[in-house]
Amino acid sequence: MIERFRAAIRSRHYSRRTEKTYWFWIRYFIFHNNKRHPAEMGAPEVTAFLSWLATDRNVAAATQNQALAALLFLYKAVLERDLPWFDDLVRAKRPVRLPVVLSEAEVRNCSGIRTYLPR
Repeated sequence: MIERFRAAIRSRHYSRRTEKTYWFWIRYFIFHNNKRHPAEMGAPEVTAFLSWLATDRNVAAATQNQALAALLFLYKAVLERDLPWFDDLVRAKRPVRLPVVLSEAEVRNCSGIRTYLPR
């Protein structure tokens, strides 16, 4: 399978770094599922794997999406399967970070502070 993977990814001119990363996630997925061949697995295993990454391994949303991209490449480009259920998978979203804003009282406290910088 690795030869088919390499041929598929190199024919599409992906970078070597992407190749290494995708292969890492494909192997991780296979080992997570007790070394079953990906052709024997489907939506339940992919969904369970991505959920496991998020809940048990506490990976970031970008990491989870990277694993999803690798599995998407595996099934569509390497195994050449048309998988309508892949469209139903929801990509992880980054949490919204609110900017830190000082209160009026905190700003008033800062107004008496002077900073001396060397010239």
